[in-house]
Amino acid sequence: MPSISNPLALIAELTHRCPLHCVYCSNPQELQSRATELSTADWSRVFREAADLGVLQADLTGGEPLARPDTVELVRAARTAGLYVNLITSGLPLDEARLDALIDAGLDHFQLSFQGSTAEIAEEISGSKTHAQKLRVLDWLKSRRVAVTLNFVIHRRNIAQIGQMLAIAEASSASRVEFANVQYYGWALVNRAALLPTRNQLDDSLVILKQAQERLLGKIRVEYVVPDYYARYPKACMGGWGRKLLLVTPNGEALPCHAARVIPGLPFENVKGCSLRDIWETSDAFQKFRGQDWMQEPCRSCDRRGMDFGGCRCQALLLTGDAAATDPVCTLSPRRAKVDAIVAGVNEGMLSVNSEKTNWIYRLNA
Repeated sequence: MPSISNPLALIAELTHRCPLHCVYCSNPQELQSRATELSTADWSRVFREAADLGVLQADLTGGEPLARPDTVELVRAARTAGLYVNLITSGLPLDEARLDALIDAGLDHFQLSFQGSTAEIAEEISGSKTHAQKLRVLDWLKSRRVAVTLNFVIHRRNIAQIGQMLAIAEASSASRVEFANVQYYGWALVNRAALLPTRNQLDDSLVILKQAQERLLGKIRVEYVVPDYYARYPKACMGGWGRKLLLVTPNGEALPCHAARVIPGLPFENVKGCSLRDIWETSDAFQKFRGQDWMQEPCRSCDRRGMDFGGCRCQALLLTGDAAATDPVCTLSPRRAKVDAIVAGVNEGMLSVNSEKTNWIYRLNA
């Protein structure tokens, strides 16, 4: 059995309910309903168990965590347990009174998501009229004592707006802005043909982002990662399977990553009947791809195996049918040709990517 360190962060998916219907949503296509969600008391116990396990940070997310009427109580419970509390939100439903209540309850960090720099693109991507509310929330945050991060999910339809997105960040109180390229599982996989950017788009965006990092050094931290399909090597997904993070779904299932439920035959323990420590240390799901013994070639003998851990298990499954395969975004993978074909299809078939008419398949609510 590989050595096990303590997890650093708990990703608490409080609900799958959400006022947005984003075409790249990472939640599963079969969402968990409100009736199955953990209670306030259940989550409070989970936060205490997480702190006892060595977890330092709780990321409260969803769906939309503010869809739960007890979000203030949950922030207080996580802070009382000794966790650094980060709220990952679309900013809906929120008003100034509730924002103040969240901060008074101990909220440390407010992470606000954007679908683009304009209402037109944001509405197209999210299927909702929410952009103006997000800008209002940004304005409210300027006068509050809470750390702020802006998160822009990047894809073909909004990548040309990166300059305008940076302008939104610079006019805000954010100390960090994250440009997160779409990961192709969940709803993003369904819409991949319309979301994957072209090579020219990517190259242009990297120039802008590198310049912004230099210009904003010491003011705003600008973070970005090259999209998986264009990378030479895969990322260490979630810092490596069962190494740094654990996720609890709205109904209490504990997962090693957001998409792990796509892997067939993998059982997941529920926090309603098992302690977080037992799940982390002994459950089959967290043991499955922990360490290196499970690896196939070329990962098994690769010098990078302790850096990227073979890449993303869910991406490997979705692209190859084998969750133990080398992530095919890796140039050393014998199945890289499949990714190359997908990329070629985008770059050879797109002449006017910013004016295309897209028939999106939208995420529905739980």
